[in-house]
Amino acid sequence: MLNLQSYQWKNRLLLVSASSENTPEYQQQMQLFSNQTAEFADRDLLLIELFANGTSRINGDPINPEEVTQIKQQFNIGDDFSLILVGKDGTAKRRETTPVKPTAIFQQIDAMPMRQQEMRSQ
Repeated sequence: MLNLQSYQWKNRLLLVSASSENTPEYQQQMQLFSNQTAEFADRDLLLIELFANGTSRINGDPINPEEVTQIKQQFNIGDDFSLILVGKDGTAKRRETTPVKPTAIFQQIDAMPMRQQEMRSQ
């Protein structure tokens, strides 16, 4: 069973939820995230894609429907498009219902005290 707590204090999580991969907002968001691999890695950011219909994934690896249900309940996610940024402390830092530019997410992360500390120690 997937346990998001295993990522606490190690990774920030980006939960992108949609009814399916064919949802226009989901496709637009994924297009915005293309070519951002280095930025995600630099910020310890993991992408979790959650679908009501289709195979959900965490960093590209499939996760089972029970785990999807558990994550959706934990963060109160419906079937409509949503994006939730989860900090390393395990709490939701940002909730959006429309696609977001990666730079807006990166700027928010870079302003977090823990991220400031990470950048100083690099």
